Order: sequence, then structure tokens, then C-alpha cells
Amino acid sequence: MKAIAVLTSGGDSPGMNAAVRAVVRVGIASGLEVSCVHGGYSGLLAGDIRQMTHKDVSNLIQAGGSVIGCTRCQEMFEDYAPGAAANILKRRGIDGLVVIGGEGSYRGAIKISQHGIPVVGIPGTIDNDIPGTERTIGFDTACDTLVDCLGKLRDTAASHNRTFVVEAMGRNGGWLALYGGIAGGADVILIPEVPWTNEEVLTRLTARAASGKTFHLVVISEGAGRCTDLAGWLQAQTPDELEVRATIPGHIQRGGSPSTADRLFASRCGQRAVEALVGGRGGVMIGELDGKIAEVPLEKAIEGRRVIDKQLFELALALA
Repeated sequence: MKAIAVLTSGGDSPGMNAAVRAVVRVGIASGLEVSCVHGGYSGLLAGDIRQMTHKDVSNLIQAGGSVIGCTRCQEMFEDYAPGAAANILKRRGIDGLVVIGGEGSYRGAIKISQHGIPVVGIPGTIDNDIPGTERTIGFDTACDTLVDCLGKLRDTAASHNRTFVVEAMGRNGGWLALYGGIAGGADVILIPEVPWTNEEVLTRLTARAASGKTFHLVVISEGAGRCTDLAGWLQAQTPDELEVRATIPGHIQRGGSPSTADRLFASRCGQRAVEALVGGRGGVMIGELDGKIAEVPLEKAIEGRRVIDKQLFELALALA
């Protein structure tokens, strides 16, 4: 192993830059040439690969997003693309690849590895939904962002006796809504893993109002439904003077400077990814299991679906 490359793929998440920085610096310290692929898999297929120096990744640990660019590359689903990507790496003298991203990114990584390029994955997604790891880069920061939004909305809700229905990101998983909702003091949390109805939400809010509560915060995961639909339905069932507003924090949940936890986790994953490639252990994802950094086969890392913590959901009900 003489030369490696690193790319970020899919949606950006806070801490990706810290992981890139770690791969570059640990790689150079290990005697490797390290390059960055700009623009994810699309950039790889275009040959946009640039060798990096220690200085090139200065001041990255605190930066949000991905300075080397993220894309969702539909071309990688074409039969020819993985082989073409592997051949581009081989022609550039690159012996191994680190892919920072989520489940879809790993599917492309597995296909590239089948063409003779050792690949190691690093979990970068705010959704925290990769089955093979208990933690992903960016999730902690996204939770902090959602909690901050809820805190600000609480101020307005209390001032105007309003109900806010807040939509958290998360596709088909409710991790962000659940963790951020509990930490932000949400009164109702709706996630795709637990069935719910509009009528049940109304019943819970009505009970809160009967107990003297004058405002409410409802957090709904985007995988569980649209906040605008629920807010509109709730408003139609309540007096006009009891305002219901929908709020979508949207992509601000994906941006911003990463938290301390995300910076440390990203740095440790970057270090372990380089160590895995140097040690001849391609085809793995670097994640966290039982609180420790671990290597999980890429195929197993995306196998099945990560199950939500039902006990945590029950805690959310009790707290509300």
C-alpha cells in the first residue's frame, strides 16, 4: 500500500471534513501518498483526484459540510461504472480508497472493491441509520441543531400560546427526531417506527391543554409524515385563536460546525480507516460498537435495518 484516496458521498454531514483531515494526515504520517476525490463518485468517474499535503487540510476540523464535495451519483448504478472507477484509481497509482458516507455510498464501495481496489467505509450521515454501527458522523451535531431550533420555537410558542409542528430530517428513520425531541423537550414525538394517527396527536394535545398547558411542541420525523399536513389538520380541529404552525428546519440540520463528539469520532474513524488499509483489511466499515471503534464487513454494515431504541421512545412518552 503506497497511495490511497478519500472521497465523501451522498448527503453532507458535520464532521466529514474532520474525517478527511484525519485520513490525509494519518496517511501521510504512515508514509503514504494521499489524494482527495473531489465531487464524490461523480468526481471519481471524471478523474478529479488531487494529491494532498499536510497543509492542505489545515483548519478543516471545525468546518461543516464537505470541502471536497458530496454528490448522489446515479451513474454508479450503471453496470460499467464501478469497474471504470476502479480502473481510474489504478491508472493513478492509488491502491486503496476511503469512502465517507451512508448506506448508498457503501453499495458503490462494495462494487468498486469487487474490481480489485480495497475500500474502507466511514459512516457519515446525520440519519444515524446504518445498521452496522451505533453511531454516525454528524448525528450528534444535527441533534444539537434541532434542539436549538426547538428552544427558540419554545420561546415563541410560550409567548403566543401556539402549537408548533416541527419536521426533523431522517428519511425512514426516527433517530434524529427521537433524540433531538427528547433533548429539546418536545411534547409529542412522531417517528416512522411507531404507528400513530392524527386523532391520537389531537387527544394528547387536548389532554395537555386541559391540564393547563398553553403551548405545545410536536416533532415529526420526515419519514413519519409531513409537518404541514399534520399542522393543517390540527388547526382545522381547534379554535382559530389557538394557532398551529408548521416549521421545517430543513437542511440547517445538516450544516454547521461539528460538535466535539463528532470531531473526535470522525478523527478516530479516519485513523482506523488508514490502519485498516495499511493492514490489508479492505472491505470493512469503521464504526462504533459497544462504545469502541470497530471494523465491520461492508456487506454486514448495510444488512437489514437499524432498530430504534423503543425504551427511549417510552421515556419520551413518560417525559411528555
